[in-house]
Amino acid sequence: MKKEENIRELALDVLLEAEKNNVFIKDALNRQLFAHQFLSKQDRAFLSRLVEGVTEYTIKLDYIVNCYSKTKINKCKPLIRVLLRMGVYQMFYMDSVPDQAAVNECVKLAKKRGFANLSGFLNGVLRQIGRNKDKVVFPTKEEDEVNYFSIKYSMPAWIVEEYIEWFKKDKAVKILKASLDEKKLTIRVNNRKISKGELIKKIEDFGISVENGLYVEDALRLSDVNYVNRIPGFKEGEFFIQDESSMLVYGISGASEMAKDDLEEPLKILDLCAAPGGKSTHFAEKLQGKAFVEARDLTDSKIDKINENIERLELDNIRALKYDALVPDEDRKEYADIVLADLPCSGLGVLSGKNDVKYHIRKSQLLELTNLQRNILSNAAEYVKPGGILIYSTCTINPSENDENSEWFLSHFPFEGEDIGGLVPEDLKEYMEKPYSLQLLPGFVKCDGFYIAKFRKKL
Repeated sequence: MKKEENIRELALDVLLEAEKNNVFIKDALNRQLFAHQFLSKQDRAFLSRLVEGVTEYTIKLDYIVNCYSKTKINKCKPLIRVLLRMGVYQMFYMDSVPDQAAVNECVKLAKKRGFANLSGFLNGVLRQIGRNKDKVVFPTKEEDEVNYFSIKYSMPAWIVEEYIEWFKKDKAVKILKASLDEKKLTIRVNNRKISKGELIKKIEDFGISVENGLYVEDALRLSDVNYVNRIPGFKEGEFFIQDESSMLVYGISGASEMAKDDLEEPLKILDLCAAPGGKSTHFAEKLQGKAFVEARDLTDSKIDKINENIERLELDNIRALKYDALVPDEDRKEYADIVLADLPCSGLGVLSGKNDVKYHIRKSQLLELTNLQRNILSNAAEYVKPGGILIYSTCTINPSENDENSEWFLSHFPFEGEDIGGLVPEDLKEYMEKPYSLQLLPGFVKCDGFYIAKFRKKL
Protein backbone atom coordinates (compact mmCIF):
# COMPACT_ATOMS: atom_id res chain seq x y z
CA MET A 1 0.00 0.00 0.00
CA LYS A 2 3.05 2.22 -0.29
CA LYS A 3 1.68 4.04 -3.32
CA GLU A 4 -1.69 4.77 -1.65
CA GLU A 5 0.12 6.00 1.44
CA ASN A 6 2.06 8.48 -0.70
CA ILE A 7 -1.15 9.84 -2.21
CA ARG A 8 -2.62 10.20 1.26
CA GLU A 9 0.52 12.01 2.34
CA LEU A 10 0.09 14.49 -0.51
CA ALA A 11 -3.50 15.02 0.66
CA LEU A 12 -2.24 15.52 4.21
CA ASP A 13 0.18 18.20 3.03
CA VAL A 14 -2.55 20.08 1.14
CA LEU A 15 -4.97 19.97 4.06
CA LEU A 16 -2.26 20.99 6.53
CA GLU A 17 -1.30 23.98 4.40
CA ALA A 18 -4.90 25.15 4.42
CA GLU A 19 -5.29 24.42 8.14
CA LYS A 20 -2.12 26.21 9.24
CA ASN A 21 -1.86 29.06 6.74
CA ASN A 22 -5.55 29.83 6.16
CA VAL A 23 -5.16 29.49 2.38
CA PHE A 24 -7.91 28.38 0.03
CA ILE A 25 -7.89 24.65 -0.54
CA LYS A 26 -8.17 24.95 -4.34
CA ASP A 27 -4.94 26.95 -4.45
CA ALA A 28 -3.10 24.48 -2.22
CA LEU A 29 -4.43 21.48 -4.18
CA ASN A 30 -3.54 22.99 -7.55
CA ARG A 31 0.02 23.61 -6.36
CA GLN A 32 0.29 19.97 -5.31
CA LEU A 33 -1.16 18.71 -8.59
CA PHE A 34 1.23 20.93 -10.55
CA ALA A 35 4.19 19.63 -8.54
CA HIS A 36 3.12 16.02 -9.26
CA GLN A 37 1.92 16.31 -12.85
CA PHE A 38 2.79 12.73 -13.74
CA LEU A 39 0.51 11.03 -11.24
CA SER A 40 -1.92 8.59 -12.83
CA LYS A 41 -5.48 9.71 -13.48
CA GLN A 42 -6.65 7.37 -10.72
CA ASP A 43 -4.21 8.82 -8.18
CA ARG A 44 -5.10 12.40 -9.10
CA ALA A 45 -8.78 11.59 -8.69
CA PHE A 46 -8.18 9.96 -5.29
CA LEU A 47 -6.10 12.93 -4.10
CA SER A 48 -8.65 15.50 -5.27
CA ARG A 49 -11.62 13.68 -3.84
CA LEU A 50 -9.99 13.14 -0.45
CA VAL A 51 -8.86 16.77 -0.15
CA GLU A 52 -12.09 18.31 -1.40
CA GLY A 53 -14.28 15.88 0.52
CA VAL A 54 -12.54 16.48 3.84
CA THR A 55 -12.83 20.22 3.25
CA GLU A 56 -16.47 20.12 2.22
CA TYR A 57 -17.57 18.00 5.17
CA THR A 58 -15.28 19.39 7.89
CA ILE A 59 -18.11 20.45 10.22
CA LYS A 60 -19.79 17.04 10.03
CA LEU A 61 -16.48 15.17 10.38
CA ASP A 62 -15.53 17.20 13.45
CA TYR A 63 -18.91 16.47 14.99
CA ILE A 64 -18.41 12.72 14.50
CA VAL A 65 -14.90 12.82 16.01
CA ASN A 66 -16.13 14.78 19.02
CA CYS A 67 -18.75 12.11 19.69
CA TYR A 68 -15.99 9.53 20.32
CA SER A 69 -12.92 11.48 21.42
CA LYS A 70 -12.35 12.76 24.96
CA THR A 71 -10.04 15.39 23.45
CA LYS A 72 -12.16 17.63 21.25
CA ILE A 73 -10.84 17.94 17.74
CA ASN A 74 -10.12 21.68 17.97
CA LYS A 75 -7.76 20.88 20.87
CA CYS A 76 -5.74 18.38 18.84
CA LYS A 77 -2.44 19.12 17.09
CA PRO A 78 -3.09 20.30 13.51
CA LEU A 79 -1.59 17.14 11.97
CA ILE A 80 -3.65 14.84 14.21
CA ARG A 81 -6.77 16.95 13.56
CA VAL A 82 -6.32 16.60 9.80
CA LEU A 83 -5.60 12.86 10.02
CA LEU A 84 -8.75 12.32 12.09
CA ARG A 85 -10.80 14.08 9.43
CA MET A 86 -9.10 12.13 6.64
CA GLY A 87 -9.77 8.82 8.38
CA VAL A 88 -13.41 9.56 9.13
CA TYR A 89 -14.08 10.88 5.62
CA GLN A 90 -12.68 7.71 4.03
CA MET A 91 -14.75 5.50 6.32
CA PHE A 92 -18.01 7.38 5.72
CA TYR A 93 -17.72 8.56 2.13
CA MET A 94 -15.20 6.43 0.21
CA ASP A 95 -16.70 2.96 -0.25
CA SER A 96 -13.66 1.75 -2.21
CA VAL A 97 -11.44 2.17 0.89
CA PRO A 98 -11.75 -0.53 3.60
CA ASP A 99 -12.15 0.97 7.07
CA GLN A 100 -9.07 -0.87 8.29
CA ALA A 101 -6.94 0.61 5.50
CA ALA A 102 -8.24 4.12 6.25
CA VAL A 103 -7.23 3.74 9.91
CA ASN A 104 -3.89 2.05 9.31
CA GLU A 105 -2.66 4.54 6.72
CA CYS A 106 -3.54 7.51 8.93
CA VAL A 107 -1.67 5.92 11.85
CA LYS A 108 1.36 5.26 9.61
CA LEU A 109 1.40 8.92 8.54
CA ALA A 110 1.26 10.09 12.17
CA LYS A 111 4.31 7.96 13.00
CA LYS A 112 6.15 9.03 9.84
CA ARG A 113 5.62 12.71 10.71
CA GLY A 114 7.00 12.35 14.23
CA PHE A 115 3.77 11.83 16.19
CA ALA A 116 4.28 8.22 17.26
CA ASN A 117 3.32 9.25 20.82
CA LEU A 118 -0.17 10.21 19.57
CA SER A 119 -0.60 7.32 17.13
CA GLY A 120 -2.33 5.22 19.80
CA PHE A 121 -4.86 7.99 20.43
CA LEU A 122 -5.46 8.38 16.69
CA ASN A 123 -5.80 4.62 16.22
CA GLY A 124 -8.21 4.28 19.14
CA VAL A 125 -10.53 7.10 18.11
CA LEU A 126 -10.70 6.02 14.46
CA ARG A 127 -11.30 2.36 15.31
CA GLN A 128 -14.06 3.27 17.73
CA ILE A 129 -15.72 5.42 15.07
CA GLY A 130 -15.36 2.59 12.55
CA ARG A 131 -17.11 0.16 14.89
CA ASN A 132 -19.96 2.60 15.48
CA LYS A 133 -20.51 4.12 12.02
CA ASP A 134 -24.19 3.30 12.06
CA LYS A 135 -24.70 4.47 15.65
CA VAL A 136 -23.59 8.10 15.47
CA VAL A 137 -26.29 10.25 17.06
CA PHE A 138 -26.77 13.44 15.08
CA PRO A 139 -28.78 16.49 16.25
CA THR A 140 -32.47 16.34 15.45
CA LYS A 141 -34.49 19.05 13.75
CA GLU A 142 -36.83 19.19 16.73
CA GLU A 143 -34.03 19.78 19.26
CA ASP A 144 -32.13 22.46 17.36
CA GLU A 145 -33.10 23.18 13.78
CA VAL A 146 -30.12 25.39 12.93
CA ASN A 147 -27.61 22.93 14.40
CA TYR A 148 -29.35 20.07 12.59
CA PHE A 149 -28.96 21.76 9.20
CA SER A 150 -25.44 22.94 10.08
CA ILE A 151 -24.21 19.39 10.74
CA LYS A 152 -26.23 17.74 7.97
CA TYR A 153 -24.98 20.10 5.27
CA SER A 154 -21.64 20.93 6.95
CA MET A 155 -22.42 24.65 6.87
CA PRO A 156 -21.50 27.19 9.58
CA ALA A 157 -24.55 27.81 11.77
CA TRP A 158 -24.55 31.56 11.16
CA ILE A 159 -24.89 30.99 7.38
CA VAL A 160 -27.79 28.59 7.98
CA GLU A 161 -29.50 31.28 10.07
CA GLU A 162 -28.96 33.91 7.37
CA TYR A 163 -30.28 31.66 4.61
CA ILE A 164 -33.45 30.93 6.57
CA GLU A 165 -33.93 34.65 7.24
CA TRP A 166 -33.28 35.63 3.61
CA PHE A 167 -35.16 32.86 1.82
CA LYS A 168 -37.42 31.08 4.36
CA LYS A 169 -36.77 27.48 5.36
CA ASP A 170 -37.80 25.42 2.32
CA LYS A 171 -35.84 27.56 -0.09
CA ALA A 172 -32.86 27.73 2.29
CA VAL A 173 -32.70 23.93 2.58
CA LYS A 174 -32.61 23.57 -1.21
CA ILE A 175 -29.70 26.03 -1.37
CA LEU A 176 -27.88 24.23 1.47
CA LYS A 177 -28.28 20.88 -0.29
CA ALA A 178 -26.93 22.35 -3.52
CA SER A 179 -23.75 23.49 -1.74
CA LEU A 180 -22.72 19.81 -1.52
CA ASP A 181 -23.58 18.92 -5.12
CA GLU A 182 -20.78 17.88 -7.43
CA LYS A 183 -19.99 20.68 -9.87
CA LYS A 184 -18.98 20.11 -13.46
CA LEU A 185 -16.20 22.18 -14.98
CA THR A 186 -17.60 24.81 -17.33
CA ILE A 187 -15.56 26.34 -20.13
CA ARG A 188 -16.11 29.10 -22.69
CA VAL A 189 -15.08 28.29 -26.26
CA ASN A 190 -12.73 30.81 -27.86
CA ASN A 191 -14.38 30.94 -31.29
CA ARG A 192 -11.55 33.05 -32.64
CA LYS A 193 -9.27 30.01 -32.44
CA ILE A 194 -11.52 26.96 -32.80
CA SER A 195 -15.13 26.04 -33.50
CA LYS A 196 -17.30 24.59 -30.77
CA GLY A 197 -17.69 21.30 -32.67
CA GLU A 198 -13.95 20.92 -33.19
CA LEU A 199 -13.22 21.57 -29.51
CA ILE A 200 -15.86 19.06 -28.39
CA LYS A 201 -14.32 16.34 -30.56
CA LYS A 202 -10.82 17.20 -29.40
CA ILE A 203 -11.77 16.95 -25.72
CA GLU A 204 -13.92 13.84 -26.11
CA ASP A 205 -11.09 12.06 -27.95
CA PHE A 206 -9.00 12.65 -24.84
CA GLY A 207 -11.53 10.73 -22.72
CA ILE A 208 -13.36 13.66 -21.13
CA SER A 209 -17.18 13.78 -21.26
CA VAL A 210 -18.58 16.98 -22.81
CA GLU A 211 -22.08 18.49 -22.73
CA ASN A 212 -23.40 21.72 -24.18
CA GLY A 213 -23.99 24.55 -21.75
CA LEU A 214 -27.56 25.31 -20.74
CA TYR A 215 -27.70 29.10 -20.93
CA VAL A 216 -24.83 30.39 -23.12
CA GLU A 217 -24.10 29.24 -26.67
CA ASP A 218 -20.31 29.20 -26.20
CA ALA A 219 -20.42 27.19 -22.96
CA LEU A 220 -19.43 23.54 -22.53
CA ARG A 221 -19.65 21.39 -19.38
CA LEU A 222 -16.95 18.80 -18.76
CA SER A 223 -16.91 15.68 -16.58
CA ASP A 224 -14.06 13.33 -15.59
CA VAL A 225 -11.51 16.14 -15.45
CA ASN A 226 -8.62 15.62 -13.04
CA TYR A 227 -6.16 18.31 -14.15
CA VAL A 228 -7.16 21.43 -16.06
CA ASN A 229 -3.78 22.05 -17.70
CA ARG A 230 -4.01 18.68 -19.42
CA ILE A 231 -7.31 19.35 -21.15
CA PRO A 232 -6.64 19.55 -24.91
CA GLY A 233 -6.79 23.14 -26.09
CA PHE A 234 -6.10 24.77 -22.73
CA LYS A 235 -2.50 25.78 -23.37
CA GLU A 236 -3.40 26.81 -26.92
CA GLY A 237 -5.99 29.26 -25.61
CA GLU A 238 -8.92 27.52 -27.27
CA PHE A 239 -11.10 27.94 -24.19
CA PHE A 240 -11.38 29.78 -20.88
CA ILE A 241 -12.60 28.25 -17.62
CA GLN A 242 -15.67 30.26 -16.61
CA ASP A 243 -19.06 29.47 -15.10
CA GLU A 244 -22.11 30.14 -17.24
CA SER A 245 -23.44 32.59 -14.67
CA SER A 246 -20.43 34.81 -15.28
CA MET A 247 -20.67 34.35 -19.06
CA LEU A 248 -24.17 35.84 -18.95
CA VAL A 249 -22.68 39.28 -18.28
CA TYR A 250 -21.60 39.71 -21.90
CA GLY A 251 -25.04 39.05 -23.37
CA ILE A 252 -26.88 41.09 -20.75
CA SER A 253 -24.56 44.06 -21.32
CA GLY A 254 -25.86 44.42 -24.87
CA ALA A 255 -22.31 45.02 -26.09
CA SER A 256 -22.80 43.17 -29.38
CA GLU A 257 -25.68 45.52 -30.30
CA MET A 258 -23.64 48.56 -29.26
CA ALA A 259 -20.63 47.55 -31.37
CA LYS A 260 -22.11 48.42 -34.74
CA ASP A 261 -20.01 48.32 -37.88
CA ASP A 262 -20.40 52.07 -38.46
CA LEU A 263 -18.88 53.07 -35.09
CA GLU A 264 -16.49 55.99 -35.47
CA GLU A 265 -14.19 54.48 -32.87
CA PRO A 266 -14.07 51.19 -30.92
CA LEU A 267 -16.17 50.85 -27.79
CA LYS A 268 -14.30 51.51 -24.59
CA ILE A 269 -14.85 48.89 -21.89
CA LEU A 270 -13.49 49.24 -18.36
CA ASP A 271 -13.42 46.24 -15.98
CA LEU A 272 -12.63 47.45 -12.47
CA CYS A 273 -11.97 44.13 -10.65
CA ALA A 274 -11.06 41.87 -13.54
CA ALA A 275 -8.83 39.03 -12.29
CA PRO A 276 -8.48 36.36 -13.53
CA GLY A 277 -9.98 38.00 -16.62
CA GLY A 278 -13.05 35.92 -17.45
CA LYS A 279 -15.41 38.74 -18.34
CA SER A 280 -12.71 41.02 -19.77
CA THR A 281 -11.41 38.39 -22.17
CA HIS A 282 -14.97 37.40 -23.10
CA PHE A 283 -15.68 40.98 -24.23
CA ALA A 284 -12.32 41.19 -26.00
CA GLU A 285 -12.91 37.91 -27.87
CA LYS A 286 -16.41 38.81 -29.00
CA LEU A 287 -15.62 42.41 -29.92
CA GLN A 288 -12.32 41.97 -31.74
CA GLY A 289 -11.81 45.09 -33.87
CA LYS A 290 -14.87 46.77 -32.35
CA ALA A 291 -13.82 47.44 -28.75
CA PHE A 292 -10.85 47.98 -26.49
CA VAL A 293 -10.93 46.52 -22.97
CA GLU A 294 -9.02 47.84 -19.98
CA ALA A 295 -8.85 45.15 -17.28
CA ARG A 296 -7.89 46.46 -13.85
CA ASP A 297 -7.15 44.88 -10.50
CA LEU A 298 -5.39 45.59 -7.24
CA THR A 299 -2.21 43.49 -7.04
CA ASP A 300 0.73 42.47 -9.20
CA SER A 301 -0.21 38.80 -8.86
CA LYS A 302 -3.73 39.46 -10.16
CA ILE A 303 -2.42 41.50 -13.07
CA ASP A 304 0.04 38.71 -13.87
CA LYS A 305 -2.87 36.25 -13.97
CA ILE A 306 -4.86 38.48 -16.32
CA ASN A 307 -1.83 38.92 -18.59
CA GLU A 308 -1.22 35.18 -18.59
CA ASN A 309 -4.75 34.61 -19.88
CA ILE A 310 -4.55 37.45 -22.42
CA GLU A 311 -1.38 35.88 -23.81
CA ARG A 312 -2.81 32.36 -23.82
CA LEU A 313 -5.96 33.50 -25.64
CA GLU A 314 -3.86 35.69 -27.98
CA LEU A 315 -5.95 38.83 -27.62
CA ASP A 316 -4.64 42.20 -28.82
CA ASN A 317 -7.56 44.50 -27.91
CA ILE A 318 -7.16 44.31 -24.14
CA ARG A 319 -4.61 45.46 -21.60
CA ALA A 320 -4.23 44.81 -17.88
CA LEU A 321 -3.55 47.68 -15.51
CA LYS A 322 -2.82 47.66 -11.80
CA TYR A 323 -5.18 50.09 -10.09
CA ASP A 324 -7.12 50.27 -6.83
CA ALA A 325 -10.84 50.48 -7.58
CA LEU A 326 -11.36 52.39 -4.32
CA VAL A 327 -9.21 55.27 -5.58
CA PRO A 328 -11.01 57.75 -7.88
CA ASP A 329 -9.40 58.07 -11.33
CA GLU A 330 -9.98 61.50 -12.87
CA ASP A 331 -8.37 60.35 -16.14
CA ARG A 332 -11.22 57.91 -16.70
CA LYS A 333 -14.11 60.25 -15.93
CA GLU A 334 -16.93 59.60 -18.47
CA TYR A 335 -14.46 57.43 -20.41
CA ALA A 336 -16.24 54.10 -20.90
CA ASP A 337 -19.19 52.94 -22.95
CA ILE A 338 -19.45 49.95 -20.63
CA VAL A 339 -18.10 49.64 -17.08
CA LEU A 340 -17.97 46.19 -15.49
CA ALA A 341 -18.12 46.18 -11.70
CA ASP A 342 -17.89 42.52 -10.67
CA LEU A 343 -16.98 43.35 -7.10
CA PRO A 344 -15.41 41.59 -4.11
CA CYS A 345 -18.19 39.79 -2.25
CA SER A 346 -18.95 37.08 0.30
CA GLY A 347 -18.89 34.35 -2.37
CA LEU A 348 -21.96 32.57 -1.01
CA GLY A 349 -23.08 31.67 -4.53
CA VAL A 350 -20.10 29.49 -5.39
CA LEU A 351 -19.84 27.10 -2.43
CA SER A 352 -20.29 23.94 -4.51
CA GLY A 353 -17.16 24.80 -6.49
CA LYS A 354 -15.15 26.55 -3.76
CA ASN A 355 -16.06 24.43 -0.80
CA ASP A 356 -14.06 26.27 1.86
CA VAL A 357 -15.33 29.80 1.20
CA LYS A 358 -17.87 29.10 3.95
CA TYR A 359 -15.07 28.78 6.52
CA HIS A 360 -13.26 31.96 5.45
CA ILE A 361 -16.16 34.41 5.52
CA ARG A 362 -17.49 35.85 8.79
CA LYS A 363 -20.89 37.38 9.48
CA SER A 364 -19.28 40.69 10.44
CA GLN A 365 -17.77 40.90 6.95
CA LEU A 366 -21.15 41.09 5.20
CA LEU A 367 -21.69 44.72 6.21
CA GLU A 368 -18.04 45.56 5.48
CA LEU A 369 -18.36 44.09 1.99
CA THR A 370 -21.61 45.94 1.33
CA ASN A 371 -19.92 49.23 2.19
CA LEU A 372 -16.84 48.34 0.14
CA GLN A 373 -19.04 47.64 -2.87
CA ARG A 374 -20.82 50.97 -2.46
CA ASN A 375 -17.50 52.82 -2.35
CA ILE A 376 -16.35 51.16 -5.58
CA LEU A 377 -19.72 51.74 -7.26
CA SER A 378 -19.42 55.43 -6.38
CA ASN A 379 -16.20 55.58 -8.41
CA ALA A 380 -17.60 53.36 -11.17
CA ALA A 381 -20.47 55.78 -11.74
CA GLU A 382 -17.99 58.50 -12.70
CA TYR A 383 -16.33 56.41 -15.42
CA VAL A 384 -19.47 55.79 -17.49
CA LYS A 385 -20.22 58.05 -20.45
CA PRO A 386 -23.64 59.71 -20.50
CA GLY A 387 -25.90 57.11 -22.07
CA GLY A 388 -23.38 54.37 -21.24
CA ILE A 389 -23.85 51.12 -19.33
CA LEU A 390 -22.75 49.98 -15.88
CA ILE A 391 -22.98 46.27 -15.05
CA TYR A 392 -22.91 45.42 -11.35
CA SER A 393 -22.37 41.76 -10.51
CA THR A 394 -21.38 39.50 -7.61
CA CYS A 395 -21.05 35.77 -6.98
CA THR A 396 -23.08 35.92 -3.78
CA ILE A 397 -26.75 35.46 -2.84
CA ASN A 398 -26.75 37.95 0.05
CA PRO A 399 -29.55 40.50 -0.59
CA SER A 400 -27.66 43.35 1.07
CA GLU A 401 -24.76 42.92 -1.37
CA ASN A 402 -27.09 42.58 -4.34
CA ASP A 403 -30.60 43.98 -4.65
CA GLU A 404 -30.23 46.38 -1.72
CA ASN A 405 -27.00 47.75 -3.16
CA SER A 406 -28.65 48.23 -6.55
CA GLU A 407 -31.49 50.19 -4.99
CA TRP A 408 -29.00 52.30 -3.06
CA PHE A 409 -27.04 53.00 -6.24
CA LEU A 410 -30.09 54.09 -8.22
CA SER A 411 -31.14 56.43 -5.43
CA HIS A 412 -27.74 58.15 -5.24
CA PHE A 413 -26.50 58.43 -8.85
CA PRO A 414 -27.92 59.64 -12.20
CA PHE A 415 -28.64 56.16 -13.55
CA GLU A 416 -31.77 54.19 -14.33
CA GLY A 417 -32.31 50.45 -14.36
CA GLU A 418 -32.11 49.02 -17.90
CA ASP A 419 -34.64 46.30 -18.74
CA ILE A 420 -32.75 43.04 -19.39
CA GLY A 421 -35.78 40.84 -20.09
CA GLY A 422 -34.94 40.48 -23.79
CA LEU A 423 -31.33 39.51 -23.04
CA VAL A 424 -31.83 36.88 -20.34
CA PRO A 425 -32.16 33.22 -21.45
CA GLU A 426 -35.78 32.03 -21.33
CA ASP A 427 -35.03 29.42 -18.65
CA LEU A 428 -33.72 32.14 -16.31
CA LYS A 429 -36.34 34.86 -16.72
CA GLU A 430 -38.20 33.73 -13.59
CA TYR A 431 -35.14 34.70 -11.53
CA MET A 432 -35.30 38.37 -12.51
CA GLU A 433 -35.88 40.21 -9.22
CA LYS A 434 -36.42 43.52 -10.99
CA PRO A 435 -36.70 44.38 -14.69
CA TYR A 436 -33.01 45.33 -14.54
CA SER A 437 -31.59 42.51 -12.36
CA LEU A 438 -31.13 38.76 -12.19
CA GLN A 439 -30.55 36.71 -9.02
CA LEU A 440 -29.48 33.11 -9.60
CA LEU A 441 -29.70 30.74 -6.60
CA PRO A 442 -27.85 27.41 -6.20
CA GLY A 443 -30.25 24.50 -6.28
CA PHE A 444 -32.68 26.40 -8.51
CA VAL A 445 -30.37 26.87 -11.52
CA LYS A 446 -27.65 24.62 -12.91
CA CYS A 447 -24.84 27.12 -12.47
CA ASP A 448 -23.30 29.22 -9.70
CA GLY A 449 -25.31 31.56 -7.53
CA PHE A 450 -24.80 34.95 -9.16
CA TYR A 451 -26.26 38.46 -9.32
CA ILE A 452 -26.30 40.80 -12.34
CA ALA A 453 -27.82 44.30 -12.53
CA LYS A 454 -27.70 46.65 -15.50
CA PHE A 455 -27.83 50.45 -15.24
CA ARG A 456 -27.78 53.15 -17.92
CA LYS A 457 -26.37 56.59 -17.20
CA LYS A 458 -28.84 59.37 -17.86
CA LEU A 459 -27.98 61.84 -20.65
